[in-house]
Amino acid sequence: MDVETLANALVAGILTGMVYGLSALGLSVIFGVIRIVNFAHGELLVIGMFAALVLFRWLGLDPLLSVPLVAALLFVFGYLLQSLVIRRVAHLADHMQFLLLAAIAIAMVSGCLIVFGPDPQGVQLDYALDSFAVGLLVIDKTRLYAAIAAVLVAGLLLAFFKYATVGRAIRACADNYLGAQVVGLNVGRLYALTFGIGSACIGAAGCIILLLVDVHPYLAPGYTLLAFIVVIIGGMGSLFGALLGGVLIGVAEAMAAVVIQPSLKTAFSFALLIVVLLLRPQGLLGKAPH
Repeated sequence: MDVETLANALVAGILTGMVYGLSALGLSVIFGVIRIVNFAHGELLVIGMFAALVLFRWLGLDPLLSVPLVAALLFVFGYLLQSLVIRRVAHLADHMQFLLLAAIAIAMVSGCLIVFGPDPQGVQLDYALDSFAVGLLVIDKTRLYAAIAAVLVAGLLLAFFKYATVGRAIRACADNYLGAQVVGLNVGRLYALTFGIGSACIGAAGCIILLLVDVHPYLAPGYTLLAFIVVIIGGMGSLFGALLGGVLIGVAEAMAAVVIQPSLKTAFSFALLIVVLLLRPQGLLGKAPH
């Protein structure tokens, strides 16, 4: 295996991993604040991909340019889902929450099947087959643009939670639920906003991922599982951990594909997960339980 091939695989893995990290950020945000595991994560991602596909077909809008529109759509959907449905089972046992979100996920997949059918569908972009040559590296334009968009969206999300008043209020709810209530914060509304923001992040990731893969309804479970692997490696509830976990998974898959064979790249993701759980069960950037 020559150095050039390994270097190109490494770069491709890092770029893809940034998109993986963004897709997992939505799951990490929701769990970190509401403490509800969103088992409909992949289905929300697929809805975002289909929304970007519709905008491309109807308006000729590049999926990257459709990110704000799709994110806004998924924000409204997530806000209403949390405030009207999920809030009613938040106090119940974990398995009841799982059953509700699993039912919501199945309903989403069924809706996508009815509207779009089971066949893979994608977008054809002018720069899809172009690349940049930088020394020994040949960087795919589509993958590079997707990674840049993912970093920008993730940066905006992190800045929101650090600097915005509402973002700091949401962090306060995550850190101390009772304390947030005592100081007069509307925790129910902030929880709905959090689920909406997490859903918007997932929708944005769906637009970006549409550049890399064709969409069909049955993609959803695979991306839900991938997001779980990423956030567990990075640390549940850690936003920076989700980004780090995404990059590590992207690199592991890319290197496994060129060093061994492409069919084993998923096995390497699980191997990395097992190693992290054995050595650091709380994840790389997660906090150890007290």
